[in-house]
Amino acid sequence: MWSDWKEKSQLSYSIPKRLLWDVDWNSFDVQKGRALVAERVVERGTLEDFYAMFSLYGGVKNVRDIYKNEVYSLSPRALAFICVAFNLKKEEMKCYIRRRSKAIPWNY
Repeated sequence: MWSDWKEKSQLSYSIPKRLLWDVDWNSFDVQKGRALVAERVVERGTLEDFYAMFSLYGGVKNVRDIYKNEVYSLSPRALAFICVAFNLKKEEMKCYIRRRSKAIPWNY
């Protein structure tokens, strides 16, 4: 799906401030806040925002790893899209594991 990301990410896309409306841009570190950026891009972004994220974080594989290991919360719709777009299984994503662990009742 993202085979043309290298050409597209060179078109000087940047993460739009509209996606991070609640962030103080003077003190926001995009490397430390990459999970937030990834979450907002999939929930409210455009295709160009994905390309900007690929450029910012070093490619499709790195963004895939961010979604798999760092994003803690996604809507079911966003989770399904990420699984298809990045060839992931929901069972290997941290946000899905976290949601499932909350749903298990603890009967002692």
